[in-house]
Amino acid sequence: MAGEQRPADGRDESADERADRLWAELLQEVRIAQTGAQIMFGFLLTVVFTERFTTLHGFDRGLYVVVVTLGAVATGTLMAPVTYHRLLTGRHLKPRMVRAAARVVALGITLLALNVGAALLLLLKVAGLGAAAWLISGGVLLWFGVCWLLLPLLVRRHQDDDRH
Repeated sequence: MAGEQRPADGRDESADERADRLWAELLQEVRIAQTGAQIMFGFLLTVVFTERFTTLHGFDRGLYVVVVTLGAVATGTLMAPVTYHRLLTGRHLKPRMVRAAARVVALGITLLALNVGAALLLLLKVAGLGAAAWLISGGVLLWFGVCWLLLPLLVRRHQDDDRH
């Protein structure tokens, strides 16, 4: 590879090899998030068939609809890379496919976080926590933001500082 510049991450791989590696890594990440989303969505679907569901009215019933809808959308969004792969395989688009699928997965994880937060709010409201349900659910969503966004961004910033 005389004359070629080594990639910033220090790996000696072609663009196709890099796309293959990133695709495999993305699929491993999706498997984790997708499993959680599917389990939660499946559980939420059963709630409507319980006797307790008939006691939900007004805001709580509407919140349940939002929670189930978010669960469905998060699950579908996290499954999208499968269709990307099926529709685009063999067309020499893997680097572009990896970037597009990564954006969709980020959206799916965001929807999953909102789904968990809304489901927690519903659960805590039904449990009778009132205003505390809002505070706890908001705190959990804030915690997700710290763990899933802020900390990785700080690591990336620290790495960028080390390079300069």
